[in-house]
Amino acid sequence: ALVVGVLVAAIAVNRSPVQDPVALGPVDSPDAASEQCTFLLDALPENLGDYTRAELADPAPVGVRAWVSAEENAEPVVLRCGLPRPIGFDVAAPLQVINGVQWFEVSGEDDGIDASTWFVVDRGVYVALTIPGDSGPTPLQDASSAVSDALPQQPLDPAPLQ
Repeated sequence: ALVVGVLVAAIAVNRSPVQDPVALGPVDSPDAASEQCTFLLDALPENLGDYTRAELADPAPVGVRAWVSAEENAEPVVLRCGLPRPIGFDVAAPLQVINGVQWFEVSGEDDGIDASTWFVVDRGVYVALTIPGDSGPTPLQDASSAVSDALPQQPLDPAPLQ
């Protein structure tokens, strides 16, 4: 019985590998400690699609959450709240509406990065969600639902054309 118990425990451990904390560096986020960001971070779900909320390595930046995939070596989904207006978000910028939230996409493709960062541009704070290229649409949809529920819509404030 003891041997069977040890084998079952070993199999269970191998099926549920312990995720290392996600290490993220700081970025300019002047409103990360705002009430709106705190409210949004508290309202975010445990899962964004197939990604599960991850612990952040110390020192963890303020206003940040991350989710990881069960796939080995997969890049995390990262949400940052309280950022300045994204570069490129001007009156001519194309937007996408997902679950009632307006998003501005910055693709990493030009920089050789297989990820996109999507910025919420119609709330009182700017929120960025960086998703790996192979993640599918569900993390963005789930994040949109959380943003829509947590933060009231505000008028857009794009930069003028240069």
